[in-house]
Amino acid sequence: MRVTQFFLSTLKEAPAEAELISHKLMLRAGLIRRLGSGLYTWMPLGLRVLRKVESIVREEMDRSGAIELLMPAVQPAELWQESHRWEEFGPQMLKIKDRHQRDFCFGPTHEEVITDIVRREIKSYRQLPVNFYQIQTKFRDEIRPRFGVMRAREFVMKDAYSFHVDRASLEDGYRQMHDAYSRIFSRLGLRFRVVAADTGAIGGTGSHEFHVLADSGEDAIAFCPDSDYAANIELAEAVASAAPRAAPSQGLEKIATPGQHTIEEVSAFLKIPAHRILKTLMVVTGDQREYLLLLRGDHSLNEVKTGKLFTLNQGFRFASDAEIRARMDAGPGSLGPVGAQIPVIADRGVAAMSDFVCGANQDGFHLTGVNFGRDLPEPVQVADLRNVVAGDPSPDGKGRLEICRGIEVGHIFQLGSKYSTALNATFLDEAGQNRIMEMGCYGIGVSRIVAAAIEQNFDERGIIFPLPMAPFQLSMVAIGYRKSQTVRNAADNLYRELSEAGVEVLLDDRDERPGVMFADMELIGVPHRIVLGERGLKTGNVEYQGRRDAQARQVPLQGAVESIKSLLWGS
Repeated sequence: MRVTQFFLSTLKEAPAEAELISHKLMLRAGLIRRLGSGLYTWMPLGLRVLRKVESIVREEMDRSGAIELLMPAVQPAELWQESHRWEEFGPQMLKIKDRHQRDFCFGPTHEEVITDIVRREIKSYRQLPVNFYQIQTKFRDEIRPRFGVMRAREFVMKDAYSFHVDRASLEDGYRQMHDAYSRIFSRLGLRFRVVAADTGAIGGTGSHEFHVLADSGEDAIAFCPDSDYAANIELAEAVASAAPRAAPSQGLEKIATPGQHTIEEVSAFLKIPAHRILKTLMVVTGDQREYLLLLRGDHSLNEVKTGKLFTLNQGFRFASDAEIRARMDAGPGSLGPVGAQIPVIADRGVAAMSDFVCGANQDGFHLTGVNFGRDLPEPVQVADLRNVVAGDPSPDGKGRLEICRGIEVGHIFQLGSKYSTALNATFLDEAGQNRIMEMGCYGIGVSRIVAAAIEQNFDERGIIFPLPMAPFQLSMVAIGYRKSQTVRNAADNLYRELSEAGVEVLLDDRDERPGVMFADMELIGVPHRIVLGERGLKTGNVEYQGRRDAQARQVPLQGAVESIKSLLWGS
């Protein structure tokens, strides 16, 4: 492709609303253009990258035995009402009406649609297992779309759904998708990690996320460098201390702490480390029960883990200041479990504490030397309530945890029978009995991968795409192409030979200054570059530089095609 025949639209500066580096660089490089909040046009250069990602995803899904189809983006409300998700899914679902005032939605996901297809088409165990997938546009009405295509309202997704006769078959299909996803991200040239994850709103019994590793990632990942253990921090278990609780060595004492409300303030005022101070949180469940949650002062509450404790109580929320004062006669900064008439649930780390500090349930006062069994009853329940931190023991017992950040680009679920039961997706088994199908669900954020790849691969000059997803494999900068017949002839011949050899070349044949051309080619992320100019051609050379190379090197024009192929593909 010649730049003069392509549409290259780069910017020197990113618009002010761009926050993440991927958003800035995608706008500057002309990969995308904003239409509205969370809505982006994929420009020709960006579309080439998107199609590269789609191609690898499609090849590996086909290789795994999955079968491609394409479902409608607009879905009737009746299906979602049948699965009880019409109201449950929440405001992310864009609901619309047709001219007859019938309810529809712009599909945020397709569990209902694919289950409807399968219940109509599949009748016998002989037709199972089966895995259908599509690459299609989804819409989720994000409350705050941001970060460009990283969190857009409209996005491209690969979603797959498998159907099985039993749990063993589902687990086998799940492993196949796990392996296929690993191949996809490896082929894309991305550094990634697979982590155990919470099933969230999708539901099911097992789940793994695929994260592209990047410092800007929204998700924290706990992993053990000495083993294969890795989990999203929402799911990572905080292991209980093996050491027994120490016996009390201090007496209970009430101390004035005027104006000290936070853990940090109390710690500094009393000159006591945060891990010896109790953090007390009051929560109210959906069925209006009240609880006190206790954590060590240096730990933070994991709301996903905590929410699972209250599943039967319809979830939980934090109590308001007014509710706290009405129940405890003190503000949030002075709460404690001593004398409380509310059930207490303690984190595992708290259960091992002795001689600790906590609020006195009186504004401006704290208690020191507090001990369970002497100054207050043992908690009604001890549970894993907190986020793990670096240095915690790994749950597999093989080392200590470390924390890194990642961008979720894929998620696989063992759904079980949640949707097949709701929509009555059944089959006849070998004995002729009607049985409910087991389901799996597997998603990849195709458009999100492009942004995630940039977050992992950039420098001060622009994007550095991995070769498999780069818009072009090689850029060719022809200095003086419009003025020098020598340069033009050499560039045209080499461009033709490389193209015939299967190399995707972007020939910059513009009448621009060399600095402008270099800057554009570096910005758009083409991973390899050659430069042709009269000076080099006089010595029979062209200049080659990899996007990550510190220095350029001279490559003989004679035999340049084979040399470049070797540099690109190692052959």
